[in-house]
Amino acid sequence: MPDKKTMDIGEVIKLSGLPASTLRFYEEKQLIQPIGRHGLRRVYDAGILQRLALISLGRNAGFSLEEIASMLTSKGVDIDRKQLIAKADEIDRRIKQLSVMRDGLRHAAECPAPSHLECPTFLRILNMLDKAQLKKRKGLKMNDSIPTPGK
Repeated sequence: MPDKKTMDIGEVIKLSGLPASTLRFYEEKQLIQPIGRHGLRRVYDAGILQRLALISLGRNAGFSLEEIASMLTSKGVDIDRKQLIAKADEIDRRIKQLSVMRDGLRHAAECPAPSHLECPTFLRILNMLDKAQLKKRKGLKMNDSIPTPGK
């Protein structure tokens, strides 16, 4: 019978909110491992919830499962700080892109020009986004100095 330092799969499902299929998938990807079985049910170390929380945090930050797997070793957690900084920089670039899109949409919604294609600000935004997409397709980084609408 499992002791207080272990949890069966049912308890993990209940406490984590994850379906059994996700736990099995994470096992296949070697992100988690059961420590044994009690009958037909998988049994996990009590630290499984923390490990699942780290996987969730990594996924929400945009890390791939392969990147997360490289950080979660059998001995514990080994997070590359340079990798965290690179991901934070990537998120900053994405925030900047989304901010430009948000501001462009707001400008387009409120623009007094008879047609959006007659609005110099809208055309400038359109041109910037087109250039950004071209750079992205060529594998270059987006320009960090994208002006915001109306400036």
